Amino acid sequence: MPADQGYGPDLAYIHDVGFSGFAVESAPAILQMLRSAGITSGLVTDLGCGSGVWAQILCGAGYQVLGVDISSAMIKLARKHAPQAKFLRASLWDVQLPRCEAVTALGECLNYTFDPTSAARALHRLFRRVYAALRPGGLLVFDLAGPGVAQGRGTERGFWEGRGWTVLVEKSEDGKRRLLTRRIVTYRRVGARYRRSGEVHRLKLHPRDEVAEALRQAGFAVRVMRAYGGFRLPGTHAAFLARKPLRSR
Repeated sequence: MPADQGYGPDLAYIHDVGFSGFAVESAPAILQMLRSAGITSGLVTDLGCGSGVWAQILCGAGYQVLGVDISSAMIKLARKHAPQAKFLRASLWDVQLPRCEAVTALGECLNYTFDPTSAARALHRLFRRVYAALRPGGLLVFDLAGPGVAQGRGTERGFWEGRGWTVLVEKSEDGKRRLLTRRIVTYRRVGARYRRSGEVHRLKLHPRDEVAEALRQAGFAVRVMRAYGGFRLPGTHAAFLARKPLRSR
């Protein structure tokens, strides 16, 4: 695997300044899920932590946080956002999970195929590993994109811009392989000029019923949601609230 694959410095910066709303909007509902489960303190492991916005919110709410991300650029930003938290650059698919009260993975990070070990079987293994790491009554909260994101509509293109940056995205879906491809071009102002960068992201799309069944097989009680509280998820995305029983098997 390359030393850094996915979310290089420019795209990480743009994601942080332009697309952190997902973490901010979903945070109140997820904090309420934790509190309703009796988890008001302790360690939360955040897989695919990105630039650390959710970690910052967790720290502010009194939790300890371990953030894990494969992008060194994201980890660098996360350490600035949440200096109280601990961060580790690693693949979420094989990182050693500590004993913790909850595990989160927000913003479809379990869909990404940056790591070649990520696949449906790896998702099953991850659920079993999380189950083993959680204390009885612990929570796993995450969201995923499902099939149908762009299927049947051909190639879609869009762009977004902010102060000193522009991002162009082309996406297409392979329905047979359940694979979404995003081709991303960024322009970021550096001094008096703009720097152009490009990345290709591929996401494995997981049907929500299959994901829920895999969680149950791992031992979790599962709730499938279309929103984090009042924050509705886009398109074919679904969120999952999985709880380890107080008396684990």
